[in-house]
Amino acid sequence: MKTENRPGAEAVRGMLLTLAGGTMWGFSGTCGQYLMQMKGLTSNWLVPVRLVTAGALLLLICYGRTGNQIFRIWKQDWAGILIFGICGMSMCQYTYFTAISASNAGTATVLQYLGPVVILVYLSLRSRRFPRPVELLAIGLAVMGTFLLATHGRPGTMVLSGKALFWGLLSAVALAVYTVQPGRLLKEYGSAVVTAWGMLIGGGMLCAIFRPWTIPVEIDTRVIAGMAAIVLIGTVAAFSCYMEGIRCVGAKKGSLYASVEPVSATVFSVIWMHAAFGWMDLAGFLCIVSTIFLLALDKRG
Repeated sequence: MKTENRPGAEAVRGMLLTLAGGTMWGFSGTCGQYLMQMKGLTSNWLVPVRLVTAGALLLLICYGRTGNQIFRIWKQDWAGILIFGICGMSMCQYTYFTAISASNAGTATVLQYLGPVVILVYLSLRSRRFPRPVELLAIGLAVMGTFLLATHGRPGTMVLSGKALFWGLLSAVALAVYTVQPGRLLKEYGSAVVTAWGMLIGGGMLCAIFRPWTIPVEIDTRVIAGMAAIVLIGTVAAFSCYMEGIRCVGAKKGSLYASVEPVSATVFSVIWMHAAFGWMDLAGFLCIVSTIFLLALDKRG
């Protein structure tokens, strides 16, 4: 009996783990919103510190598991991991948290979830083929969702700040680069090592640009708790849960379950930060998030 039930139990475990990972990512975004909007931190300080700290912790975990194998990537693909860290990881995180500072975690997370549609458009252009009907529907829903978020359905009237829209859309482009560029690296070295080095490299580059040690920050227990939550819960724990979850249920189902992230970010923003969302906002959220399900369930995609 135990052997027969194991596949079902493994599927449930994988579902719960990927849901937990997505929820923790959403919670991390709201922690960032709190630190920037209530404690006066900026993305110029928060993102470099977060990336360097989280990258170092993940790298230590990887070293504990595989030892000196974590350095193999530098011997064989140093250019690829540098490009990923600088152009993928750092830009993805910086644009996302800057979008949060200009709006809220829910809105910024949903806008970033336009990334798969950006990838779809890019792949269609690269292969010189016209998008199929389901892909056109996904693109149309993405455009409609963005329109509803930005204008509440009233052309010529912006309800979302230009800064929030700019950084949110840029974060979607950055997410597309973050997703597509390291494909070969992920297959060769594993996502944990690639992510850890990417965070460390991206964080190091942002430290060199913004020099967070020169930015005045009033460190108190709430700032420390918020940063600890972003690093430990929103990075190390979330990543570990997600990776174990997709091991159990596969990447396709795992990515669907993890799309709870914008929902959790929105819920946390409302409950904790008292963010106000109207029906038009929620309709825009639904349009954008539905594109994830359309593209993920498309068997020919």
